[in-house]
Amino acid sequence: MPAAILDLDFVRRQFPALADGWAFFENAGGSYVPSSVIERVRAYMTEAQVQPAWSFAASAEAAARIAAGRRLAAELINADTDEVIVGPSTTMNVYVLAQALRPGFAPGDEVIVTNLDHEANIGAWRRLAEFGVTVREWRFDPATGALDEAGLDRLLNERTRLVCFTHCSNVVGSLHDAGRIVGKIHAAGALACVDGVAYAPHRHVDVKALDVDFYAYSPYKVFGPHLGVLYGKRVHLRAAHGQNHFFIGADDVPLKLNPGGPNHELTAGLAGVADYFDALYARHFDTPENSFHARAGRVYGLIAAHETDIAGRLLGYLAGRRDVRVVGRPGAADGRRAPTVSFAVAGRKSGDIAAALAGERIAVGFGDFYARRCVEALGLLAQDGVVRVGMAHYNTAAEVERLIAALDRII
Repeated sequence: MPAAILDLDFVRRQFPALADGWAFFENAGGSYVPSSVIERVRAYMTEAQVQPAWSFAASAEAAARIAAGRRLAAELINADTDEVIVGPSTTMNVYVLAQALRPGFAPGDEVIVTNLDHEANIGAWRRLAEFGVTVREWRFDPATGALDEAGLDRLLNERTRLVCFTHCSNVVGSLHDAGRIVGKIHAAGALACVDGVAYAPHRHVDVKALDVDFYAYSPYKVFGPHLGVLYGKRVHLRAAHGQNHFFIGADDVPLKLNPGGPNHELTAGLAGVADYFDALYARHFDTPENSFHARAGRVYGLIAAHETDIAGRLLGYLAGRRDVRVVGRPGAADGRRAPTVSFAVAGRKSGDIAAALAGERIAVGFGDFYARRCVEALGLLAQDGVVRVGMAHYNTAAEVERLIAALDRII
């Protein structure tokens, strides 16, 4: 029978960095990595640090390890291996994608972006205005922190070619029904590019079920190496204009959309993320699943339940403070919020709050987190932006209580 709750003692034993005595709540900026990832990178650099894909044994082994990492990064989101690009970051992956699609746009074509997303899924598309593309802004509701689908309906028209939006805000934590939104976009004859960077650490992604055209996530926020993964439907990736050397063929996906190629040791290290998810699966479930994607889905169910509980504890405390403004939805129980909680304290700079918490060995971030347009719309730039508590599944209720006690003293 499956375990009813996440075995936190087992989880925390997998992460060496958790032994340092800090309560680490900056996971939304980049998560810790388990020993399995560290070992995969170490093994590659120790045993196979050569140029891959030649005929000698070490080179063939290097190629096999890189391919395995890429395959598993694709399987995590139910993509095929030739539908993903493993690049240095989501920012770079989306920038390259925008340049690859640019020749297909004509003056007067329209692209819709939000004022909620991380700039990675905004800036590159806004630059297309330099080439005659009309850029329209889909705005979020500051009260809920969510995108208003009626607002999208007002923007969609026969000239819309692409809509870019976030599956989950990296500041507000709002979760969106990406499948339903993608359906609206496709009904209007446009493509959809979804930023899943803040979603993938907390919920299971299935790009085929979403029917999304492009989807981005960052493994370094999903317990892996510092890389970005970009999914695209095969037909779109093949049609995109190459951004690599001139002799890389049009059908040579993903290399034509990955200038310089992938980082070898870190791509090989992606297999360590699958090792970790499979270890969690074996710990909690005794019924077989036939694919890594399916096993990860079961594990994500445990993760979501635990994260909803600990996020609710912090949100409940903050809701009781009249001097604190929580951005976004006030609760997590309805499943529409990730465990990323941002707030501002009346009359206080967010940087001062973060520094005081650091003095108590509690790690949080502050600022705009590259979602500058979001924090500006919230009217919080002058306060150093927000204090952000980014929880992950390895955080404990005791750590949250420690944070709450510290906030009581500091605020």
